[in-house]
Amino acid sequence: MKKHQGIGPFKSEKKRRRDWRLDDKSVGARFLEMRYNEYENSIMEEEKNDSDPSADGSDHPTSQEDQEAISTAGKVIKCRVFSEFLGLYLCAAVAWEAGKPLVIEEVEVAPPQADEVRLKILFTSLCHTDVCFWKAKEQTPLFPRIFGHEAGGIVESIGKGVTEIQAGDHVLAVPYGECKNCRHCKSEESNLCDLLRFNTDRGVMLNDGQTWFSKNGKPIYNFVGTSTLSEYTVVHAGCVAKCNTEAPLDTVCILGCSICTGLGAVINVAKPPQGSSVAIFGLGTVGLAAAEGARIAGAARIIGIDSSPSGFEEAKKFGLIEFLNPNDYDRPVHEVIAEMTNGGVDRSVECTGSIQAMMSAFECVHDGWGVAVLAAVPNKDDIFKAHPVNFLKGRIVKGCFFGQYKPWTHLPALVDLYMNKKLKLDKYISQSVPLMEVNKALDHVVQGNSLKCIIRFAE
Repeated sequence: MKKHQGIGPFKSEKKRRRDWRLDDKSVGARFLEMRYNEYENSIMEEEKNDSDPSADGSDHPTSQEDQEAISTAGKVIKCRVFSEFLGLYLCAAVAWEAGKPLVIEEVEVAPPQADEVRLKILFTSLCHTDVCFWKAKEQTPLFPRIFGHEAGGIVESIGKGVTEIQAGDHVLAVPYGECKNCRHCKSEESNLCDLLRFNTDRGVMLNDGQTWFSKNGKPIYNFVGTSTLSEYTVVHAGCVAKCNTEAPLDTVCILGCSICTGLGAVINVAKPPQGSSVAIFGLGTVGLAAAEGARIAGAARIIGIDSSPSGFEEAKKFGLIEFLNPNDYDRPVHEVIAEMTNGGVDRSVECTGSIQAMMSAFECVHDGWGVAVLAAVPNKDDIFKAHPVNFLKGRIVKGCFFGQYKPWTHLPALVDLYMNKKLKLDKYISQSVPLMEVNKALDHVVQGNSLKCIIRFAE
């Protein structure tokens, strides 16, 4: 069995023992020592019982990733991330009820089936979509559940039929898949894969309709086919993107959802001409990524619209200098924008999911050529309303998921753009916390005082 070092939170035995020599024999200290001793004994027992990965007679040493794959491939895994600080096993953050704090639980993760891969998650980021479905207000509730859908990790094992990924590969897990075989995947105009389309209601495996997470025999549902708030997770092979092994996973993991959603909504869908004007509704992570896309496309004027002025200061760091707060006016904001821009902007992008903002985004574009792009997910019962005359006058409304990016086809290139300093990602990251502080990260997102908060599994 492998020694617990390198990947994961485990240090060398000497370093761990030095950390755990506690002189203070308080109840808390004795409790932590007891936890550590239990952990150390369990490791020794596992090492005694497990077979040597090199027992096949090979003299070649295996990498740590290969050792891990050898010892766990094809088996049910118990997620056991040991926190030296708490003396507890931190495994997966489970939402047992809507809106209640996530609970750190030891869970079992089934091995991958055909066309699936099992990942060891190293870093994940919370997104507003996680929060919306955790609250389950005006969304379909499904609990217990493990959230998380933008992450970076390492392939632990692969299922039957997976040929383009192998154990040890560095990958991004994303909720938008690419089977490569359906009409959408073969089209350059769509990323809406028939098989792996973004689905918030399904919480089970595609192969057999069962969950891959469980605790004491009780199923725990997945979220959008990823569930990255777990040390290990299983995803369809089409929902991962293999990336440069030199890329820092704690940064590029944020390409798994919101950054691509905003960036691609402008570059791939709105396609503003050089020197055009663009209005961005909502200045969260998606909106700021959309503003970045407008800048890259060469827009001459970018207007940020948000009802929370506190976001304006943060947006200035991303190059935005013109802002509107709809609450400052006694008339519809689309009329204000039309007056400011001599009839309307050339392009607009809606990044909040507010149905009212969506209609304003459509109504603020110029007649004859204006294009509005809806990039955020609304409440399930919302209905978009517009007067037919607006369409007759040449205004266009489009929508997209994930900025029309495909994980296999496009994400590796975006990672390379970051590595070549042509795409800035670090500025989106506001905080980084260990898994045991996941509820603190959730609070940051709910309160709106964080763009991206990275959750670390490796300490």
